[in-house]
Amino acid sequence: MKKYIYVVAVLIGLVYSCKENKAEFRNENTGGALGTSYSIISISSDELDLQKDIDSVFAVINHSLSTYIPDSDISRINKGDSTIMVDKMFQEVFNLSKSIHKETNGFFDPTVGTLVNAWGFGPERQISMDSLKIDSLLNYVGLDKIILDDSNRIVKDNPNIYLDFNAIAKGYAIDRLAAMLDAKGIDNYLIEVGGELVAKGKNTIKDKFWVVGIDDPEMEVNRATKIIINLNDRALASSGNYRKFRIDEETGRKYVHTINPKTGYTQLSNTLAVTILADDCATADAYATALMAMNIEDAFELVEENESLEAYIIYLDENGDTQEFSTEGFKALVVK
Repeated sequence: MKKYIYVVAVLIGLVYSCKENKAEFRNENTGGALGTSYSIISISSDELDLQKDIDSVFAVINHSLSTYIPDSDISRINKGDSTIMVDKMFQEVFNLSKSIHKETNGFFDPTVGTLVNAWGFGPERQISMDSLKIDSLLNYVGLDKIILDDSNRIVKDNPNIYLDFNAIAKGYAIDRLAAMLDAKGIDNYLIEVGGELVAKGKNTIKDKFWVVGIDDPEMEVNRATKIIINLNDRALASSGNYRKFRIDEETGRKYVHTINPKTGYTQLSNTLAVTILADDCATADAYATALMAMNIEDAFELVEENESLEAYIIYLDENGDTQEFSTEGFKALVVK
């Protein structure tokens, strides 16, 4: 499922300043990577040039996990190369994916791309679908049909299974950038890649927490902020496909299409957007994707039961009216 992320970072009043005996520097790095844009703000006691380190993180992520690079490890595995011994990053993403796949009852599934393309929601042309075709394609779908063996090689039940970590790799890349900054002793930063974020510490120059805005999913032309929250020592990821919907001819209600990776069929969803807070961005990224595909009541239950997550969900009720759901922990972070 293609993700549409509509979270924007709102950086309040960052300027160069000095405290009584200690200068603080605002380091800013922006650019393009992973098919999107990134912005990294860090505050340090010395002015730092972090660009080479940032480029290095993106380079190793791409070499391991990018399906857009023909000779990356994941691309070679998808082409049938069973000799690849995957690196530590691939192992971490694979094992986390397995865990979240189980926790979401299979709704997070990095093998679902075959179905997404077949139904016409991906980059490839839609094919004619019927029950026989769906049953055939389901042979290639299911993370439970893949293992990572003791020699760190991927073993598939079917060689045609296609792995795509698009719904978790961006979040993981942010986590690796955060680890790089941590290793350099930087305690205050805000990392944003394609709308996903990790914040640590605060804006010490202004002595304020990092503040981020979440887009209003019903603004189809001009972007507008729905709510603003304080984000400190947490990761945030959002998912939504609310700009791709159909109108029910009988009721006039809006519905978005999602793919059920367990049945192979498309299903109507009233969920417009999901924002997840977690301890790491890879986890937030994956859960935000999974909750978009789940029944809304099941999504509510999952985030209420998982104490490591906070959630903000925008959805349509049975009358077609927009409603909001927030966990208590999320509500506490909203800027009034």
